[in-house]
Amino acid sequence: MRVVFMGTPPFAARALAALADAGHDIVCVYSQPPRPAGRGHREQRSAVHELALERGYPVRTPARLRDPDAQADFAALDADIAVVAAYGLILPRPILDAPRLGCVNIHASLLPRWRGAAPIQRAILAGDRETGVTIMRMEEGLDTGPMLRAQAVPIGPDMTAGELHDILADLGSRLIAEALVGLQAGALAAVPQPATGVTYATKIAKDEARLDWIRPAEELARVVRGFNPVPGAFFELAGERIRILAAVVEPGEGVPGITLDDRLTVACGTGALRARSVQRAGRGAMDAAAFLRGLPVPAGTRLG
Repeated sequence: MRVVFMGTPPFAARALAALADAGHDIVCVYSQPPRPAGRGHREQRSAVHELALERGYPVRTPARLRDPDAQADFAALDADIAVVAAYGLILPRPILDAPRLGCVNIHASLLPRWRGAAPIQRAILAGDRETGVTIMRMEEGLDTGPMLRAQAVPIGPDMTAGELHDILADLGSRLIAEALVGLQAGALAAVPQPATGVTYATKIAKDEARLDWIRPAEELARVVRGFNPVPGAFFELAGERIRILAAVVEPGEGVPGITLDDRLTVACGTGALRARSVQRAGRGAMDAAAFLRGLPVPAGTRLG
């Protein structure tokens, strides 16, 4: 089919590669505009943008799609279908209606649970035991469209957001390729989402990554996993921000935020959290024992 692909991060790039490898005609790729990144604040193209250039596809990076000229340019592509994955822009009705078969979205949750911007992180933070990928037809509502395909995957007890992201990216790539085969054959029916069980995965705020020691250790362990690799759960020690990349829940009690031993075990609202892997600013990840050899943290130290 003639496909317009619309996406931005690595999650979406895997789907673009899968559709290209399946032999579809990628007539154009839409992605978020390049943005300043890194210490030098140099403009950086998105993962989808880079892949599209490697494959020789034309790329468009409009800041918005409500402009009539942008909508006319989109319609002129004469696409059979548009595939959307973590694109980052709202699609107005003229865009949704332009392709012959409409627009379909690859969403990293089992809808209607975790509609919205951060379904992978929110599933881990909530302690969900499973999540998945849903392929849906797009409507003007936020992830409200009828479902074409869905498949669940378990969330392991130690799984990080980065690990779950990779699993779901691979699954989404396979499901969208299968869905396009079904749509092309007219053999795939869309099913409305259930009316119950709706939750919203709001965008991650930076201050959510600071470990609030008043909370139970079980919750903070999920914060560590849910924010690995980004934005990274952290605490402050003597004015320095330290990221925790892996941690385990330990028995123990004390004043929240005070270390209980010299192994970086910290009292929480209930229970305790012991860091296993940490990262100092500007340095690589290291296990907690190596960190403590360079910067001892004795029992009774208050962490911010």
